[in-house]
Formats: sequence, C-alpha cells, structure tokens
Amino acid sequence: MTTAARDALLALRAEVGKAVVGNDAAVTGLIIALLCRGHVLVEGVPGVAKTLLVRALATALDLDTKRIQFTPDLMPGDVTGSIVYDGRSSEFSFREGPVFTNLLLADEINRTPPKTQSALLEAMEERQVSVDGAARRLPDPFIVVATQNPVEYEGTYALPEAQLDRFLLKLTIPAPSREDEIGVLTRHAQGFDPRDLRAAGLRPVAGREQLEQAREAVAGVAVNPEVLGYIVDLCRATRSLPAIRLGVSPRGATALLAATRAWAWLAGRDYATPDDVKSLARPALRHRLDLRPEAELEGATADGVLDRVLASVPVPR
Repeated sequence: MTTAARDALLALRAEVGKAVVGNDAAVTGLIIALLCRGHVLVEGVPGVAKTLLVRALATALDLDTKRIQFTPDLMPGDVTGSIVYDGRSSEFSFREGPVFTNLLLADEINRTPPKTQSALLEAMEERQVSVDGAARRLPDPFIVVATQNPVEYEGTYALPEAQLDRFLLKLTIPAPSREDEIGVLTRHAQGFDPRDLRAAGLRPVAGREQLEQAREAVAGVAVNPEVLGYIVDLCRATRSLPAIRLGVSPRGATALLAATRAWAWLAGRDYATPDDVKSLARPALRHRLDLRPEAELEGATADGVLDRVLASVPVPR
C-alpha cells in the first residue's frame, strides 16, 4: 500500500512537468511539505513559474487552491474571513476568507504590513483561525506556499523571525537554463495556455487517500540516535558562528528531522541517513539564520554559512 502511495506521489513530478519545465527540486520540496504538514517559502524573480507550479501541483493532487495577492492595503480579514450582516436573515454570519483551502498561495507575502502577515500565524501553526472569539478549523491538508521577490525591496516589509521559523522549507527557484527556457517557449509556441491546465493534459495522479497513507508511512521512518545527534550538532553549530546573529532554533531542528524522514521515504527507505540530513539542511535551515549586517557586507550568505557548517560538523558513520 505504501509503495503504491509512494509511486503516486513520485508521479506528481512528471505530471507537473507537463506545465512547468525544469523545477523538479521545487516540486519535491512541496511534496515533502505536504507529507510533513509544513509550509514553504519560495523565493525567485518574477516570471519563473512560481504561481503556475502551485496551481499545477494542486491539479495533479486534486486539491483546492486559492491565491492571495499581498498588497500594502490588504487587511487581516481579507485573509481569514470576517463577520458580515445578512440583510435577508437579519443575522450576522461568518464569511470564510481564502485561507480556507488546501494549498494557499500567498503571493509576494512581504508586500503587506506585519499586521496582515500575522493573520497567517495562527493558521500556519494551529491549522485554525479565530474570528469574533470562535476558532474555526481549516481543511486538511492545508499548507501555505508564500512567495517573495529576492531583488526588489522597495515597498516591502521583512518577515519577522517568528513567522520565518514557521516555514518548513525555503526553496529558491533560479532562472531556467537555456535548454529549459527553449522548452518553455516551445510549449507556448505550440499553444500552451498556463491558465488552462486541463487543456495542457494535467490530470490528478494522486489524492487525499494516498497522501494520508504516505504521511503514516513517513511517521514510521526510523532515525537512529547518531542521526538525531547529527541534526542537533548541525543546528547548535549555527548558534556560535561570529557571522550569525540568530542561529537555528529547536523548532528548526524538528523541521529538519521531519523533512529528512520524508526525503528518505520518497527515496524508498524506511530509515534516515546522514546524507538525507545533508540533502535537506539548506532548504530547511537557510531562512532560520539571521546574519549580522557586517557579515552580509562582506558577502556572507545563509547557504554559504551552512556549507561551512556541513563541512565542519563530523558526519556519523
């Protein structure tokens, strides 16, 4: 049963590939987030198919998806929903916001003020929203895929550390290679319409049942004490580096553990290895590091710091 669930989830990459060219790593990251009930921060310049990637994944998984364009005038109620007066019944009722979905695309999340950004905190952590004193559960599965532009900072609000820490992974989508870009243009020349994924041939290849089976299997992936110690040592090493103002928290260590187990299961194993940890260290930890300004001026990056940590911490044998 779990083999069938794994095959179905791995088939997502091929199915999403009918619409999105050359983003297998990002698709795998989103699948890992679904398996771990985690959220994903996606960073990339405009026009690299971030929105299309989420829509294609939702189509291939037969899940509901909604998109919020975050802007400076967006209010918290525009995200979570609000109490409205119904003139026909002369009663107040709750009108659900776009957060009530399976895959929520929070587009350019850093363009809205912290007050509205914080509207997502309860939804991301508790899988519920509280309006007018009543808690309302969100559907399952529920993950937030938030995007931000890495080069344009005018008119943006930096995400607070507490919110960054609630993203399981931070994925970076680079500009496509020449071959991939030719593939994109070829599809468009042949009539591909990114707004009509059904016409592009995308069909559901997995669903909620396979996803639930996969989650149960991932929870059973064994992690021996040496691998657990390796995860802890990596995270603790980030807290004592002179270039880092704020290192990885214990929540970051648990996120790396969860992502490692999902990666191992997707690879067809029921146990995790140190190589699995190394494969997920950058996407699971890069957004949890707060570099000192002087280190950034000298050209330090989160990925560069993690590379040094991975090279310095002994790998268990």
